[in-house]
Amino acid sequence: MKVFDKVKFQRFVMNKSFLADSYTSYKNKIGLTDEDGRFVSESREIVLSWPYKDCMLEGGQTKEDARRDEIFWSEILAPDAINRLTEPKAFTGFKRFDKDGERNIEHLLPTDNLIIKGNNLLSLYSLRKIFSNRVKLIFIDPPYNTGNDSFGYNDSFKRSTWLTFMKNRLEVAKEILKEGGSIFIECDKNEVFYLKVLCDTVFGNDNFVSDIAVQTSYANGLKVSQKEKTILKMKDTILVYKKGEISIKPQYVEKHYWDTHYNSLLTINENGTMELTSLKEELVRLGIIEEGETITRKTIDKPAFFKYVCENKDIICCLNPIHSSGETKQIAQQSHGRVIKHENSSGSTQYFYNGRQIGFFNQCFHDVNGVEKLSTLLGDIWTDIDFGNTQNEGGVSFPSGKKAEMLLYRIISMMTDEQDLVMDFFSGSGTTVAVAHKMNRRYIGCEQIESHVEMIKTRLKNVIDGDPSAASKLVRWQGGGSFVYCELAKANDMFVEKIQVATTADELKTIWAQMKETGYLSYKINIATIDANASDFEVLCIEDQKRFLIECLDKNMLYVPFSDIDSEEYAISEEDKRLSKEFYQKN
Repeated sequence: MKVFDKVKFQRFVMNKSFLADSYTSYKNKIGLTDEDGRFVSESREIVLSWPYKDCMLEGGQTKEDARRDEIFWSEILAPDAINRLTEPKAFTGFKRFDKDGERNIEHLLPTDNLIIKGNNLLSLYSLRKIFSNRVKLIFIDPPYNTGNDSFGYNDSFKRSTWLTFMKNRLEVAKEILKEGGSIFIECDKNEVFYLKVLCDTVFGNDNFVSDIAVQTSYANGLKVSQKEKTILKMKDTILVYKKGEISIKPQYVEKHYWDTHYNSLLTINENGTMELTSLKEELVRLGIIEEGETITRKTIDKPAFFKYVCENKDIICCLNPIHSSGETKQIAQQSHGRVIKHENSSGSTQYFYNGRQIGFFNQCFHDVNGVEKLSTLLGDIWTDIDFGNTQNEGGVSFPSGKKAEMLLYRIISMMTDEQDLVMDFFSGSGTTVAVAHKMNRRYIGCEQIESHVEMIKTRLKNVIDGDPSAASKLVRWQGGGSFVYCELAKANDMFVEKIQVATTADELKTIWAQMKETGYLSYKINIATIDANASDFEVLCIEDQKRFLIECLDKNMLYVPFSDIDSEEYAISEEDKRLSKEFYQKN
């Protein structure tokens, strides 16, 4: 009996379609294949997988040193819990900050800038209801999973935990990002390659824009012993993805070298003919350089040289190859041995010499951080941003991990216009929102660590008062503007905070009684069994008692669902009810 293997035959036919007369079964391209010889790129079955991929990881933390064991809420096994976890939350503590200080809010405005305190995953799902497809730019600087991050991961599958943590947030961030928007994610060597594959999955590899290397430190002065010989870490990577078609405004960086093909002048003779003459001879005649002196980078830094360039815009030149076809190339071919002036169809003037187009030197001068400089187009290696003097930018101290204002100034300049909406849901010290405020962009910042939230509020108040740091000089910032602060309304999170600050066992007993009465306890908890074995609890040290009580809480109910805002048990004030409903645009 003979069996015809239809699947193998189909693969064979598919391969032969690439190499019709070949004796090999392999296609004429290189790539990873699975055990059956199928290319990874052509298989829908091959994806980046990890433990807990189908779960939600809340990542809750209110203090830098307050770590708790994470619960992985499964999207497959517990869909009801997931829906409850991600439904919009109520808000509380609304305040407006402007030049007159802090005050109560009469009404929320569509143009309000927002700072939200609370778990950023739950904040994102709450924001999604109103801001879906509205944010032009997202910049985030998430924990790098180095083992030294302030955010503590307590699962043995450390990379899996981090990937789940990021996947949950990036998926909802994509929904909030508008068509024509972009997201910039800063990371380092620890997870950047896994993050790239994850982002390809979430945003689509066709929407990958760039991986930017940002130099964040310098080797000069670092003391490395002979026993510690290594390749020093001097950079982070920023992964850039888009949603739909985007427009990137060209950015320029200072050019620190002199090109020898700039050493000519375009001059017009009395009979109207044009020719190239020596730039050096003209500079000597004008006294800008001395006889015998070589033209260097220092030459173009001289004020006299810069003035000469500005007053003679069509003189200093270089020769560029012709890459286009058609009319331009035909004109260029006629320019051997002479200069040709040509008015093109767009109305601009072009000059050609010896088959090449003349590019004038003044065209190489652009605004670089507020100063006209000899410059070149920005690439994907950024070495010109000073990260060494950022500690006190904005009037707040953040010794490590603080983003430079000039980094955010560049990114916001590239990707947005005034009044566009910018978001950072790992706000940290508030660099993104501070720079967005100065640049007249609307913004949303999310942060859950209390000390960071207070820092952001202080920094933005400084901005409103006219903070002179870094980016302020470029936009001539004089102060002004406002922002609205609010918090996710706490349910079980209120008990978490009480437990964390408790100092005695008696305090914890009181909290346990309150938890039994009004808290939401984990489905794993049997109150009767715990109370019957109270003596076992009492012999624990106070830290273990705290840990146990926090584990008793249902982490799915840390915050108040908006759908339950009118429930008396949460004691939400009438003012917060009104503003929360106004936020979600409900009457």
